[in-house]
Formats: sequence, C-alpha cells, structure tokens
Amino acid sequence: MKPPAPVRRAPAAALLLMLAALPYFAGCTTFVHVPPTVPAAGDALTEDEARLAKSPPQDRVLWEYRVAAEALRRGEFPEAKRQLNTALAALGGLLSGPDDAARRARGYFAPEAVKTFVGEPYERAMAYYYRGILYWRDGELDNARVCFHSAALSDTDPAAGRYASDYVLPDYLDGLATAKLGGDGADARARAQTHTKLPLPAYDPAANVLCFVEYGRGPLKYATGPDNEQLRFETTASSTVSGRLTVDGQPVALPPYDDLDFQATTRGGRVMDYILNNKAVFKSTTDAAPAGAAIAPGGAQGRNAGAPENAAAAWPAADTRTWDNLPQYLSFAAFRLAPGPHPARLEFFDAQGRLMPEFSRNLTLMVKSGGDTVIFLSELAKS
Repeated sequence: MKPPAPVRRAPAAALLLMLAALPYFAGCTTFVHVPPTVPAAGDALTEDEARLAKSPPQDRVLWEYRVAAEALRRGEFPEAKRQLNTALAALGGLLSGPDDAARRARGYFAPEAVKTFVGEPYERAMAYYYRGILYWRDGELDNARVCFHSAALSDTDPAAGRYASDYVLPDYLDGLATAKLGGDGADARARAQTHTKLPLPAYDPAANVLCFVEYGRGPLKYATGPDNEQLRFETTASSTVSGRLTVDGQPVALPPYDDLDFQATTRGGRVMDYILNNKAVFKSTTDAAPAGAAIAPGGAQGRNAGAPENAAAAWPAADTRTWDNLPQYLSFAAFRLAPGPHPARLEFFDAQGRLMPEFSRNLTLMVKSGGDTVIFLSELAKS
C-alpha cells in the first residue's frame, strides 16, 4: 500500500484560494470516481442503465458508453444506437462548444475528475467505431464511413499537427465503405496496412457479410505520483490472441488487427503515460506563492486569480474514470454468402495456438437477400 503523503502547510494565499473554493468542492474531498449505488440485479446491462439514470451530469457520457457496449453485445441494437447517439452528440459539443461544460472539459484549470467525461482518445475512437458498425448494419454506409474516419481522427491532434492515427480497422473500413459506394478506397487501405504487419485482405465490394469481432479485456486507468497527477494504464495481456469463424465448413481467420492496450498507452506509436504537468507545476507554484499573492493560469497574477476554478488547479489528481468494458483486440472479416441460414462456429485461441473452449460457441448466420449482413461477435458477450 502506498504510504500517506506528508502533510504540507499551505501558505496564506493558498488557504484563501482553498476557502474560496469550498462551495465548489462540497462533497468532493477526493476526486475518486465512485459509481452510483444501485440494487443488485444480476444483470450488467440493467445495473448500468440504473447507474446511468443516477449518474451526475459530468459522468453521463461514461455510462452511455458502457451501456452501449453491453447492449451491442446482446444484440439490443436500438438501445446501443440511442446511447451512442447521445454520447457522441455530447462529445462533439464538449470538444468544440463554447458553453461552460465544454470549456471545463477542455481546460487545464479544473480538477480532472469533476470535468465532464469525454474519455481518452482510445475511448472516443471506440464510441465512433461502434456507431459505425451500427450505421453499416442499417445500410447507411456513408454515415458508417464518417464514423470510422472520426474514430481515426480521435487518435490525432489536427490543430497541433501531431500524433497521426495508427489504428488499422478505422482506416481499412473507411476505405471499404468508399469502395462499396463506388469510390476508390486504396489510399485508406494502404494507410491501414502501414500500421500492421498482418496482411490486410484486398477489398471485395461484392462481399455481403461483414463480421466484426472483439476479444480480450481492455485497459483500465489508475493514478500515481505525489499528487496522483500521473495517469497510467493497467494493461493485462489477454489470454485470447486470435479467433476463427468457420462457416459452412470454411475457416475465416480473425487476427488481432487493433490492440486497445497499445492505443491507450501510445500516441503515434510513442509510449506515453500522461503526467498533468501544467497542474503539478501550478500546485507547486501556488505552494510557493508569497502571502497575499494570487496565482492565475500561467503563474501570473490576474483579476480572476481568486476564482474557485483557479483554486481547483491546486488539486492536480488525474481523471481515472474508465470505460471499463472495452475489449483489447479488434478483428474483422468480409466474405460472400448466399442468402439464408448458415451454420457457423466461433473459436478463440491463446498465444500457443491452443483452443479456448470456454469462449467458443456454435451459431447460425442469417444472411439477408439484399444489402450487407453485419455480424457483431464478442468474446465478452454472455453466451
């Protein structure tokens, strides 16, 4: 167990800032995220929907994400769409809007865990990825393509011109949708291929069955550092590292094209656990401030220096709220099947190629007579 941090005396200026902020921090002596307490239902989706109903406004997107993933795995597609629509609408406004919640979600000088949750880039990418699958399932390939493109952009910082996306499937699927719509998706496929050593299949616009598969458990967040200002990721390697779908006796490989553990802990391939340096420095500066001085953002004295938002920066704890039912690996396959039912078996394998029977199951693929049939399969789904 981590030993308690030493008690430090706060100078007069810091005490004044803390006192000014007390109404703001009522009930928030720490910034540890505690899920709302709900009656045990023995059902994850029911319990998460209840938590969503009781969650404070700043946590709603987190629970909408979680409910959507669980609903998608159960085939409750209208519910998954409803939650993702709400979450993504809020996400767009929070990342670009002018209102107070948007400003706080973007700002450095609000405590991380009391900001409105938008998620780390990999979490935002998955919200768009799941929505893209659902759009494709409804035959809206143009909207699906926009979602996959948005998923890729979630991993980059266009304004700063850095951290180019290195996802595989969002780019690959962007190109496949383009090809099916009569365009040329070659550039997107080539871009996707640069991010994986696995050979990506050539596009077949006539493929009428699209199989999206996920397996393993995704990353979790925790904080370290003297002020819990360092956001780090717990990544437990999945025992499942590959999959296979056998349809009408023909095997279809399901390799791990994307790894969310990798995406969480890197940006543009560079390993980076986040340290909220601006806040840690601000706290240190505040601790060292002379009596009567008020420290504004950037270390300068200013007219708003005594506002609770600036005082809040004296608590630099990282936001460890986590979309905690994500997978580790994403896979995909596209192929042709005649309309009607097709017996299939889904199997998963460990790193030594051994079958994991506890996750394998038989199923029947029902192929539509027109348009694409979209199949979503998850190791995390209840069998």
